[in-house]
Amino acid sequence: MATVSLNVSTVKPLGDRVFVKVHEAEEKTAGGILLPDTAKEKPQVGEVIAVGPGKYNDDGSRQKMEVKVGDKVLYSKYAGTDIKLGTEDYVLLSEKDILATLA
Repeated sequence: MATVSLNVSTVKPLGDRVFVKVHEAEEKTAGGILLPDTAKEKPQVGEVIAVGPGKYNDDGSRQKMEVKVGDKVLYSKYAGTDIKLGTEDYVLLSEKDILATLA
């Protein structure tokens, strides 16, 4: 099997896919209790690193993507494919799985 070396700059999403850097999970609760790794919830917030060109419409034209590189987004909890590059966590997901952009 061939080995492929990936880094953030080599990942180019296709269609309506979005490549998102996952923000770290909370280390402690609002009351100050430290959480072990097994009790942490999967983060749903991240920063858009790369976007695809958009999906094709029925007439053959491309639909413009609503998010752009640098946007902070909220996405569905179990959406996409988790990817680990080095020590950083990323998720590759469809644009329809993005729920909102954050200011």
